[in-house]
Amino acid sequence: MIIKFSFKKKLKLLTSLQYKNVFKNSYQVRFKKIIILGCKNYINYPRLGISIKKKDVKKSYQRNYLKRLIREFFRLHKENFLLMDFIVIVKKKFSRLENRIFLRNLKYLWSRYYF
Repeated sequence: MIIKFSFKKKLKLLTSLQYKNVFKNSYQVRFKKIIILGCKNYINYPRLGISIKKKDVKKSYQRNYLKRLIREFFRLHKENFLLMDFIVIVKKKFSRLENRIFLRNLKYLWSRYYF
C-alpha cells in the first residue's frame, strides 16, 4: 500500500458550518496551551481546522509558523487518525525555541485519536 503524504483542500475544514459542527459535537483533549477538538465525520478521511487567535499570538508570522507545524504534523500522520474532523486551538504563544516541546505536546494529544 502506498501512503500519500499530500495535504489537499479536501482535508481542510473550510466552512463555518463545518467548524460549528465540530465545536458543538466535539470530544475535547487538552494539554497545557493546546486544545484539540474531535468530532466524528462520515466521510473516508480525517479533516483539519486550526484556530489561533490574534489575541493569544500577536505576531502573524508566529501564528503562521504554528499553523505550518500543525499542518505538517497532520499531513505526516493522517493515515493513523480515526475518521474525524479536528480543530486545533493554540491558547498562548510558543517561542521558536519551544518547537520540540510544541510538537511533543501535539503528538501526545493526538495519540488519543489514533486507531
